[in-house]
Amino acid sequence: MSYCLDLLNRKRVPTLEVTIGQLKMGAGNPIRLQSMTTTDTMDTEKSVEQSIRMIEAGCELVRLTAPSKNEAENMGVIRQALHDRGYFAPLVADIHFTPNAAEIAAKLVEKVRVNPGNYADKKKFEEIDYTDDTYQAELERIETKFTPLVLLCKEYNTAMRIGTNHGSLSDRILSRYGDTPEGMVESAFEFIRICEKHQYFNLTISMKASNTLVMVQAYRLLVSKMLENGRCYPLHLGVTEAGDGEDGRIKSAVGIGALLEDGIGDTIRVSLTEEPEFEIPVARKLAEKFDAAQDFLISEKITSLPYNPFSYSRRKTNEIHNIGGKHVPVVVADLSEKQTITPANFYGFGYNYSIQLDKWNLQDLAADYVYIGQNTLDFEVPGTLGVIVDFSSWTEKHASKPGYFPLVKADHLSELDKNQRIFLEIECTDSIPENVQDFPNLILVLKTDYSNKTQLFRKVYIDLLSRQLETPVVLKVENFSSDNETFQLYVSSDCGSLFIDGFGDGLWLKGTQPMTVINSTAFGILQATRTRISKTEYISCPSCGRTLFDLQETTAKIRERTSHLKGIKIGIMGCIVNGPGEMADADYGYVGTGPGKIHLYKEKTVVRKNVPEDQAVQALIDLIQEHGDWVERV
Repeated sequence: MSYCLDLLNRKRVPTLEVTIGQLKMGAGNPIRLQSMTTTDTMDTEKSVEQSIRMIEAGCELVRLTAPSKNEAENMGVIRQALHDRGYFAPLVADIHFTPNAAEIAAKLVEKVRVNPGNYADKKKFEEIDYTDDTYQAELERIETKFTPLVLLCKEYNTAMRIGTNHGSLSDRILSRYGDTPEGMVESAFEFIRICEKHQYFNLTISMKASNTLVMVQAYRLLVSKMLENGRCYPLHLGVTEAGDGEDGRIKSAVGIGALLEDGIGDTIRVSLTEEPEFEIPVARKLAEKFDAAQDFLISEKITSLPYNPFSYSRRKTNEIHNIGGKHVPVVVADLSEKQTITPANFYGFGYNYSIQLDKWNLQDLAADYVYIGQNTLDFEVPGTLGVIVDFSSWTEKHASKPGYFPLVKADHLSELDKNQRIFLEIECTDSIPENVQDFPNLILVLKTDYSNKTQLFRKVYIDLLSRQLETPVVLKVENFSSDNETFQLYVSSDCGSLFIDGFGDGLWLKGTQPMTVINSTAFGILQATRTRISKTEYISCPSCGRTLFDLQETTAKIRERTSHLKGIKIGIMGCIVNGPGEMADADYGYVGTGPGKIHLYKEKTVVRKNVPEDQAVQALIDLIQEHGDWVERV
């Protein structure tokens, strides 16, 4: 099953062109940028002002929530007010649970977004045993409820997004397909088939999830099915509830970038728990990465993959100390450009040296190896840290030191003991030496200076599998942008899909950024790909007009109290729409259910209702303690 046009060269998947007001999307049009207001849609003035700020930042589609008929009707007022002030970006009505609001909005704005998980269903988290006949009856019920909107959109030339969310799949889909990418795709296709039955094709589709593996696999499966059917609709890409700050940017770039690398995606939204106009520059930087053509063409054609791109399975590799096998991917820090290295330089990658106590303290984000190039160290390093040295320097100064390992080129192999632990650096465009398998303690370090890193790394991945080589691999990704955010977005995109596909036993990032930024980015990528969990994960919605509390302020408060809880996932949702469903795999949930009222969840189960907002953060801490997941901050 193919999910893109060329696995080794970036080619955009051809999609239908859809019309959204004056905006064209899909086909050969640029990747469109969009965001969503956080204001109350009934507050016309605030909604108009925020929409203008978004548009002036470069937002090409403005989405507003329409939870009832009143908001849907007021979107027409907002649209006219924007037009009166000279702003004509199309508006999108975001619909959950309320078909009558969707039908009103379809007559007033340029696009309607519906969630197939709750447009015609009420989620009760019930497992239902359907027969083929009872399942078909459910489909007929959905068609009866959805068809009026389809006909209205067709009559008024209104576009539609069928937006599946991993966390809000209907009980019907969950009962038959489970909590899977297959279920997400089928959820959308139930609605797509109804649209096609009525010859309505002005559609965009999305498969959003907070889990980047699920998100990427679902989009790939969707594209595969659309290619098979011969009709590809434009795709809206996004990692839902990505969070804020550095984590939100890395997670978004991992998921969105993994798809854009394969030519998948026609519009993107970077969902950050920040003001919506701040999302647009981030989205623009990510989209601009794909404006330039790749600069190394791979002539080889791949007709089938030796791994499953729709399901995660890590490549089997040899265990060499703490690399490969069942070990989490290692992180390599790079101090090779330093003229002199002191213990203070180690702080940037997680090691604090106490002069008084003469000992090292390790942080959660402590790198596993440090590359020092031709440098020497005149102090003892922690025993947990391996030191990688250029081959000539290792031969002259470090060969007898435990914990020091050479970085070699292929022509050095003949000079080495075959049992020596070595790091062999290979350009992705070069062949892997035939005698690699003769060195049981060899780790490959793959690098490339070309822009299409994902494809070049993937080619080596395929070559290793075809040769049945189980040599561990460290991915070395370099980016010398002077801007921290661009660096994080680009390296996350370059290697995110590789880790999602189970390739990579280590990550070595290099750039001009401070070491703290480079190191946290490496750990952030591994966290976002679920390959190495090293800190608390926050599944935080980006806020909208449905939000019942200040998400940014509340997220900051919860972070302040819980950021030391390594491996715990906390969902912070502004309303019940983005409640237990959207935070599908969170361990704990904090969900707004009314003005000043919070429900607390343990996984998908509500355990405390209507907690006053001023007591809710402490109540969340108490809940974590009750379930044995709390540890005191060191």
